[in-house]
Amino acid sequence: MDFNRINEKLSILADAAKYDVSCSSSGSKRQNKNNGLGNSSGMGICHSYTEDGRCVSLLKILLTNHCIFDCAYCVTRKSNDIKRAAFKVQEVVDLTINFYRRNYIEGLFLSSGIFKNADYTMERLIAVAKKLREEENFNGYIHLKSIPGASDELMREAGLYADRLSVNIEIPTEKGLKLLAPEKNRKDFIKPMEKVKNEIIQYKNEKKLLKKVPLYAPAGQSTQMIVGASGESDAEIMYTSAFFYKSFNLKRVYYSGYVPISHDNRLPSIGTAVPLLRENRLYQTDWLLRFYGFDVRELLNTEYPNLESDIDPKLSWALRNLDQFPVDINKADMRMLLRVPGLGVKSVHKIIAARRYRKLNWENLKSIGTALNRAKYFITCDSRIFEGKDRTAAQLKGLIMNSSGSKFRKELSTQLNLFDNQSLQPT
Repeated sequence: MDFNRINEKLSILADAAKYDVSCSSSGSKRQNKNNGLGNSSGMGICHSYTEDGRCVSLLKILLTNHCIFDCAYCVTRKSNDIKRAAFKVQEVVDLTINFYRRNYIEGLFLSSGIFKNADYTMERLIAVAKKLREEENFNGYIHLKSIPGASDELMREAGLYADRLSVNIEIPTEKGLKLLAPEKNRKDFIKPMEKVKNEIIQYKNEKKLLKKVPLYAPAGQSTQMIVGASGESDAEIMYTSAFFYKSFNLKRVYYSGYVPISHDNRLPSIGTAVPLLRENRLYQTDWLLRFYGFDVRELLNTEYPNLESDIDPKLSWALRNLDQFPVDINKADMRMLLRVPGLGVKSVHKIIAARRYRKLNWENLKSIGTALNRAKYFITCDSRIFEGKDRTAAQLKGLIMNSSGSKFRKELSTQLNLFDNQSLQPT
């Protein structure tokens, strides 16, 4: 093996892979078997941080940065003058095993530019995963990036070896895709996602009837879209996310702020990078849709097409809907408790459990961990008057931001610094 050449390829193709953020790996429960290598069970593996703060890593590379397409927003587009490279299938297998044995990584995230055609590229991605599983007996985490337009047969085979599959829809709207990537068709992104969804459903049904059923993409599928390249509003972005969550049972949608890479007049000007705070707000909105029971139309609509930058989306919604408050902590149902600024999912469960035994007062809420600097303006309890009475939305917003003061700014700074974690939760 030519180690200098391998290192050169690794440098090129690992750098090219940094633009893909959708490599969280939680959710798989693949067990080690036959004294093999690796194990993706337990709390799982991800590319940055677990819930307990443990930093873990995947080998995140492209199979190649050659590509037959010329998408305006992509650094690997065929017209871009960059250094090109491509791994052989065995080279990726050897890298993964060698890195794993040295404890550098706990799994593999493998994507690729498209060379020749979708099926040819997808076959090579599958060949890597198949060799790792069958020849190296590797039981660690594998995330394969599905190639738009790949056949149903290849998508089925990919799910037998990968823990997670993902197809990047790239641009939130079909209009934006036609503008920036006219060679691509939105249907080619939908087709493999539909196949994976159906195979996962079939696997679950067969598992109910048969003991031994091969695993199929046990960590599900995800997607990613570029934010800010084609001018979509936050509403358009989140409506697209809501559609994909509902239609394809996705585990995650990832939001990647556009990084200026060219002077193409169809794109934002060089130096106009998407603020990280916008990604933050989109992820918080995403969390509200998945775990807090919000409908996307409540948060974003024709009247409010974009998220506020200075406050999180749940507080923004509450200030626009003051008629639904105050909420009585001792009587309200879970749905309404989850809508109170300052109450997270864990706090709500604690409140519901605790109030079975007594009426909760202010001190009880403090001991539970409620963010009272926000919640006190939206709730009543056994020992406190309603502090939000007769105050306007603007007054409440000012009070909340002022009471948080430097602590609010410090927490925001911390969130942005740790945002690679992608686990921000609005409360």
